[in-house]
Amino acid sequence: MSSETSSQSPKPRVAVVFGGRSSEHAISVVTAGAVLRAIDRTRYDVLPIGITTDGRWALTADDPERMAISERRLPSVEQIAEPGAGGVLLPVDPGRHDVVYAEPGSVPKDLGDVDVVFPLLHGPYGEDGTLQGLLELSGVPYVGAGVLSSAIGMDKEYMKRVFASFGLPVGPYTVIRPREWERDPAAARKRIVDFAADHGWPLFVKPARAGSSMGISRIEDLAGLEDAIEEARRHDPKIIVESLLRGREIECGVLEFEDGPRASVPAEIPAVSSHDFYDFEAKYIDSAEGVVPAPLTEEQTARVRELAVRAFDAASCEGLVRADFFLLENGEFVINEINTMPGFTPISMFPRMWQASGVDYPELIDRLIRAALRRSTGLR
Repeated sequence: MSSETSSQSPKPRVAVVFGGRSSEHAISVVTAGAVLRAIDRTRYDVLPIGITTDGRWALTADDPERMAISERRLPSVEQIAEPGAGGVLLPVDPGRHDVVYAEPGSVPKDLGDVDVVFPLLHGPYGEDGTLQGLLELSGVPYVGAGVLSSAIGMDKEYMKRVFASFGLPVGPYTVIRPREWERDPAAARKRIVDFAADHGWPLFVKPARAGSSMGISRIEDLAGLEDAIEEARRHDPKIIVESLLRGREIECGVLEFEDGPRASVPAEIPAVSSHDFYDFEAKYIDSAEGVVPAPLTEEQTARVRELAVRAFDAASCEGLVRADFFLLENGEFVINEINTMPGFTPISMFPRMWQASGVDYPELIDRLIRAALRRSTGLR
């Protein structure tokens, strides 16, 4: 689309950016397909932009059906790229809001202004503040959390540190940073063993900066530790080790309204007998169904909604958050983590919780875009 054509359109132009370099690339593509299907084209012009696993930006087909999970296989940006698309470059000059497209070796062609970006990247190199920083530098408004809150939401260690400093209840954990492991792996292993002695088995060994349950292992004893560390470090050189919290898994969505953030009705993730925990297969392949709304008392529902909004505020979030909790056997809630860009697949919990709260899928997408358009970039 040319600048002239774009200027004649009264509708805001939304660049939907998805894919990316993280291990959650395919889930991001599926999420984008669902969002593209739901965006009201009578209110918005849409420009789908995919980022490949090696970091190339590509114009993609505006075809949500090609972006869905099919035959237990997940799609990639390459599979839906427009034929001949060589790359898309977001501007890095402050004050410019246009997107340009260029074939390799050719002069860029102007695709027109972009009023707002809907970043649907999951994991590092997109959900962690990196893309948000680029957009801030360019002065382009975008949906969701800013640079700092995106970084906090991606790093499980610092997320827990922030929550604890704001008085939110967190579970026991220990962290092995890259330099610690490289300098003295034996000492790092011993720290994990000492942690298990204090808090008991089983343990969960996780990449500190990943999502969609990628790279997580549940280990019952010392015999599984080496493989678990190797698997976690395959996704992130920094790992976090958490103790088992015995209780029910409860989730709650937070959405930014004109008068501030509000919490949805909560949901419960039931135990899946064929899985050790709510892992990637259970979430996306076997389609484990959460219970919405969660069967909680009025007091429990009010408490988890309060904690979800407090977590949103503690991490200085904007737009949306999915907050994940454990309801312990003693009746207390412990926050496990937040997700600043939760999945929007048809089976994802965030849209289901808001559907049960009276905000259907198209309205949810519209609210997020309008909230982004109301905000300015820069310090706020």
